[in-house]
Amino acid sequence: MAMMNAQQYRDSLARRKPLKVYLDGKLLANPLEHPYIRTSMNTVALTYELAHDPEHRQLMTAKSALTGATVNRFCHLHQSTEDLINKVRMQRLLGQRCGTCFQRCVGLDALNAVFATTFDMDRKLGTQYHARFRQFALAMEQNDWIVDGAMTDVKGDRAKRPAEQQDKDMYLRVVERRPGGVLIRGAKAHQTGSVNSHMVLVMPTVSLKPDEKDYAITCALPSDSEGITYIYGRQSCDERKLGGGEASDIDAGSPTYGGQEALMIFDDVFVPDAMIFMNGETEFAAPLVDVFASYHRQSYGGCKVGNGDVAIGAAASIAEYNGVARASHIKDKIVEMNHLNETLFACGIACSANGRKLPAGNFFVDALLANVCKQNVTRLPYEIARILQDIAGGLMVTLPSAKDWLNPQTAGILKKYLAGAAGMSTYERMRLLRLIENLTMGRGAVAYLTESMHGAGSPQAQRVLISRLANVEEKKVYAKSLALNNSVETVEAAIRSGLGKLRAPKAADAAAPVKA
Repeated sequence: MAMMNAQQYRDSLARRKPLKVYLDGKLLANPLEHPYIRTSMNTVALTYELAHDPEHRQLMTAKSALTGATVNRFCHLHQSTEDLINKVRMQRLLGQRCGTCFQRCVGLDALNAVFATTFDMDRKLGTQYHARFRQFALAMEQNDWIVDGAMTDVKGDRAKRPAEQQDKDMYLRVVERRPGGVLIRGAKAHQTGSVNSHMVLVMPTVSLKPDEKDYAITCALPSDSEGITYIYGRQSCDERKLGGGEASDIDAGSPTYGGQEALMIFDDVFVPDAMIFMNGETEFAAPLVDVFASYHRQSYGGCKVGNGDVAIGAAASIAEYNGVARASHIKDKIVEMNHLNETLFACGIACSANGRKLPAGNFFVDALLANVCKQNVTRLPYEIARILQDIAGGLMVTLPSAKDWLNPQTAGILKKYLAGAAGMSTYERMRLLRLIENLTMGRGAVAYLTESMHGAGSPQAQRVLISRLANVEEKKVYAKSLALNNSVETVEAAIRSGLGKLRAPKAADAAAPVKA
């Protein structure tokens, strides 16, 4: 099957068995028609649309490592550092075009992480998981699937390990192993784009001990599998998308596109052996989590930068409508926004350019720099948003409803008193203010700010890996070699040993103490 276009993608979702989706306390008869889900589906469709756009086709597609055919880059096993860089560039492009989360990054990152980990498992343990997963990867390419990477468990009591939980379902687990497959039970939280996906790729969420084999499960299954229930996540200001018409279109801030998160419940779901890629191999849970996390933390150096470009454009535009675009402090604030945003992009490019080939054949990012990238993303978008709100002014949050703009009794009053700079449209100014509100406080803020903080793991998780990967012992060698005047040979030997135990020359150690 060739790459799908946007309409073919929508049609493919409609062909699934009906999903069991609850939203606002109701079981949806047709989830794809709900305004929240429809706008999030529009965002995913953009990843298909641009893959056929002559201007962007080269960036949005890649040559398959499995077949040599042209595939959507979101289904691609990275084959070079150029592939890693193009991934980040693609994510920035999409972030610019939709201003929110386009929901395919987790599946791409899970694809590459599981591909690499199953190869390592087979090589060490003699299992046959990698061949199975190659078949899944091939099907993903050929069908141009959206894959929901399901890693985050609900976790229950965070002070307790999976096997210590009072309710054992707080981490997704195998509840029965039977001939031909397994039954899994539990839940996965914060599932980005899950209702918009064709397949679900389940992974462990933490490192596991030998007695936690039931939690060491990696498998794939269709999103419409029997036993899966979706409970749609509530987002700030989401009701503004309801009702249709120009009023909700204006007040939504970004009426066409949206993100999507859901709680996914697995109630004794059967997974056949052919779709299982880890089943009790606890020692490989941590490596899988770490590799996936590094890939996904790289992603944020692209998508949040694209969202940041929208924020910067909104700041520069509203400054014009407010009549302050030439003020020196406004110019300086926009320079600062660009500086912060390009810093994030530089981190995403750096961890990609410094990547390496894995034994499985696909390429992996520099894990230390990927975690530095994501640590910066937990901070800098918040400062960009603060400056954006500063430039926008308080009207961003006190602006009357669009219904008042459309009411003949009040429309003229608002047009008069909410006017900005001479010659600038009051209506356009109002819509820009609603966009800014959406980006920094509404549904758009979920993608731009909350995901920046909590997506791809907590800030502390990144600091743990930075601490582990930064090699402070080697840095001690550099400092002590200069202070103690060691030879080049001694320094190189100390670096190779990894101990950092340099000492001052014996003559200095033996020197008599200086007398007063």
